[in-house]
Amino acid sequence: MFGIGKDKWERELRAAADELAAADTLAFGGVGLAGTLLPVTEAYERVSAALDDHPEEVRRQLDRVLADGTPAGRAYAATLLERVDPAAARAAWTSLRDDPSEFTTFVGCVMDRETLGTYASRRLAAA
Repeated sequence: MFGIGKDKWERELRAAADELAAADTLAFGGVGLAGTLLPVTEAYERVSAALDDHPEEVRRQLDRVLADGTPAGRAYAATLLERVDPAAARAAWTSLRDDPSEFTTFVGCVMDRETLGTYASRRLAAA
């Protein structure tokens, strides 16, 4: 998935994580009538695909996004963290549940806005 050489996959992983860190929208699939994948959704999928081969580096990138990312970026990072370290993901969601920052969500054609705290609380309740 991430190129052949170590430098290349590391650069590609960092670029994908940077895209997540700057996200203003949370969408895990296609959006709109055409089901278009947003660039940030593609970045999420690239980071997710790297988890099996490079879990330690992915974890470092997720920690960075959790610390410095936008609200949507932190939601992406905590979601991915669930696959690497469920206990750390639960701690991340717990720390985010009082965050009043808003972001845009897409589920298919339905666009909405919600707070990171509300989203985190729902993720905790579902776990």
